[in-house]
Amino acid sequence: MTPRDLEEYRALRATIRERGTTRAWMLLAGFAMWAVLTTATAALAEWPMATLLPLLILAVAFETVFALHTGVERIGRYIHVFFEQEGADPGWEHRIMAYGETTREAAADPLLASYFWLATCANVIPAIFAGPVPIEWGVVGTIHALFILRVGVARRQAARQRAVDLARFRQLQAAKSL
Repeated sequence: MTPRDLEEYRALRATIRERGTTRAWMLLAGFAMWAVLTTATAALAEWPMATLLPLLILAVAFETVFALHTGVERIGRYIHVFFEQEGADPGWEHRIMAYGETTREAAADPLLASYFWLATCANVIPAIFAGPVPIEWGVVGTIHALFILRVGVARRQAARQRAVDLARFRQLQAAKSL
């Protein structure tokens, strides 16, 4: 490994570490802000549409967690392909990917989708107490359902990401060596 390669490798590892820590803090901050806004909405709001503000905060928190997760995974695959040699003693990225392939049933959900779904359902509770009319139920319910769908789509996308990124980086590596 050249000095430049070593520096790049160290920078990529530092990025993974920093984004992993940022993801945890963003998740905690997002849920805390959502909880405060949901409580305030339940206590103060008199109309169901007020539940859309806490939902917006929940959505921003989710998209932030999703973007950070996607970036970390992509950097990991880059390291896997461009810094770890096939056939040699496998590096940590090879081992992590092999581990993940054998333990999918017991693997944690890195996006915490079930918590976002639960929070989305809880977010509707203040709307119930506001006595919504059918059109309000339609609007509030549709927007909440769209967010639930978004989380599900992102979860499926994240589940396929490693294999897709790995294949794409291998194509790039093969094109580089031509």
